[in-house]
Amino acid sequence: MKFGIHAGLWMDRWTQDPAPLFDRAAALGFDAVELSLLGIGPEQAARLRQAAADAGVALSCSTGLGPEADPASADPEVRHHARETLARAIETVAALGSSRLAGVVAAPWGQFDPAHKADRAKRSGETLGQMQAHLAQHGVTLGIEALNRFESDLTSTAAEACAIARAAGAANVGVLLDSFHMNIEEKDPPAALRAAGDTLVHYHVSDNDRGVPGSGRYDFAADARALKDIGYQGWIVAEMFVCAGRPTSADLNIWRDIEPDADQAAAQALAHMKEVFANVG
Repeated sequence: MKFGIHAGLWMDRWTQDPAPLFDRAAALGFDAVELSLLGIGPEQAARLRQAAADAGVALSCSTGLGPEADPASADPEVRHHARETLARAIETVAALGSSRLAGVVAAPWGQFDPAHKADRAKRSGETLGQMQAHLAQHGVTLGIEALNRFESDLTSTAAEACAIARAAGAANVGVLLDSFHMNIEEKDPPAALRAAGDTLVHYHVSDNDRGVPGSGRYDFAADARALKDIGYQGWIVAEMFVCAGRPTSADLNIWRDIEPDADQAAAQALAHMKEVFANVG
């Protein structure tokens, strides 16, 4: 079991160089750092891969697709662009020495079209399924993130994300479930995890306010029991956004400081993760 931290905790902009954060994460005791590909291209991969190796941390990656690369689009050209965009992302992940890519990949963030939801979900599953050969070639697993209703109408629940992953019919396509989103959408988050079963390939934690896990009202111990029940072998990554006044925070509607200090938040998160998830995996 690897415990990771999303670099976005410390980043002002997605284009900021994350390399200096690797030593910071390692010093706090994390095994892994998750990088957003929104500011990273293949030309940076070799340098970042070496920096991570020097710091002694593994890398995972997240990304998001824009409207011009919507896998669920009715326009074949847009779906083609989605496949091209995902192919480049997969290649970048492999060049970083990582095998994990997850995020907003079923449909663009903040785009809503509920009247055509069933058709969009079908097309999204087909498009992502067509990435299987490229994923397998590069040894990368793709996780479809379930987002809350304010960020997506297509994958608002674990069941919706899992349905698209299963419809893809691809061994290297699964789901990413996140406690922050499940806290909003799931009546019973542990039941959602159990229903996801081996479709679950990545798991994010933050508390109900997107701050330190264990500082709010989310029941992480119940999630830990569910993860153990399904034999989850993936990573547990703290994805916290706690500081206002940054472009990255504005993207995620963080309008006040959730925690007073990012380093302290990371240390507290890791302590809670190790305590609660010690027997998972």
